[in-house]
Amino acid sequence: MIDEPTPARTAATSPAATAAPAARPPTNGPDGRAATISRGLVGLLAVSTGLSAAAMYYAQPLLDDIHTSLRISTGTAGLLVTVTQAGYLVALCLLVPVGDLVARRRLIPLLVAGQAAALVVLATATSSAQLFAGGVAVGVLSVAAQVGVAFAASLAGAAERGKVVGTVMSGLLLGILLARTVAGWLADLGGWRTPYWAAAAVQVALCVVLAVRLPREPPRPAGTPRYGEAVISVARLLREEPVLRRRALYGAAAFGGFSALWTPLSFLLSEAPYRYSAGVIGLFGLLGLMGVLAASGAGRAADRGRAGRVTVGSAVLLLVSWVPLGLGGHHLAGLVVGILALDLAVQALHITNQSEIYRLRPEARSRLTAAYMATYFAGGLLGSLAADTAYSQGGWTAVSLTGAAFGLVAVAVAATDRRLRRAGSGHHSSSSGA
Repeated sequence: MIDEPTPARTAATSPAATAAPAARPPTNGPDGRAATISRGLVGLLAVSTGLSAAAMYYAQPLLDDIHTSLRISTGTAGLLVTVTQAGYLVALCLLVPVGDLVARRRLIPLLVAGQAAALVVLATATSSAQLFAGGVAVGVLSVAAQVGVAFAASLAGAAERGKVVGTVMSGLLLGILLARTVAGWLADLGGWRTPYWAAAAVQVALCVVLAVRLPREPPRPAGTPRYGEAVISVARLLREEPVLRRRALYGAAAFGGFSALWTPLSFLLSEAPYRYSAGVIGLFGLLGLMGVLAASGAGRAADRGRAGRVTVGSAVLLLVSWVPLGLGGHHLAGLVVGILALDLAVQALHITNQSEIYRLRPEARSRLTAAYMATYFAGGLLGSLAADTAYSQGGWTAVSLTGAAFGLVAVAVAATDRRLRRAGSGHHSSSSGA
């Protein structure tokens, strides 16, 4: 295995968190009681996270229509994805930690309601300034998805946490993938604003359901920090937890490669030799369904102690997928194979990462999420910016080289991690023998 969870290191004022995760009864929830999360609740959280995350991706098949409608350049239109991710990144650091301080059952519906309002801003945009303002707001409020994942992890028992997280993440990934397809289809029917109006209405309905159905959480450990301390502790967690640092690096490389593909893809597919409509471009999101299958499978593998194998295989596939993707500039078959491979690698790695970090500190799952996802989306933001620039300057070949660089980073982290662990094992054996 590449890495094992380290024992939790918590403050002395938090007796519920002094034992390492492995010492907790495998069938118990975070407060020592039997886990009570139901399939219906898991399903609701999966739908909620999927719809919240989807809002960030409606724009991807619409970029060509947006740049034509608002009379802005393709580069400016492409920045909509980047500013949305930037808003999300900021909120991961400043909003997600709030989930460790207040009741998530109240926080999640508030975030969903706010996102509905932000979608209306996008639907009524008449300038790039309003477009970007709406995009930032949608990104900020999309953290409802990550608060939902942490909520599910807190309600699940240790023995099933990987499976539950994998299921909820499957819903999130379905939302992201179907967002492109549904947005493209609705845009063909009523223009690029239609997906935003429809999404706003759906989020209002979802807000009502969540407010009624979300249950109370188990009691929190003693010594809950204040907001400022919680935000500062996000960086401290990265410093203190080597597993979290490694998993965050894997995530940043994976999402950087993912964003490098999907940010400029609509421009590629709207030009020669493809010249597809927004509806057809949106259908390419369905190719990522393979990644959804990997999500639940990777979670189960992590529960069975196979996270290391999934990690290495996913990192290698992340790099190799850019070979057929590079050919996809002129060959549809290469593009299809590459998208399948890349999404499979990214989602398997992502679920494995989250399954591993949620074993670290039960009392800080929202802050662990914030630390991991902030790094994850920083990689995505870098991937979007780099790919947008690469496509403008060097076309699809430059985009492919940019994406492959992210895959190379993931492989390098995996190789370095493995060498360090072998060296550590050898040193331990020598010391034991002495």
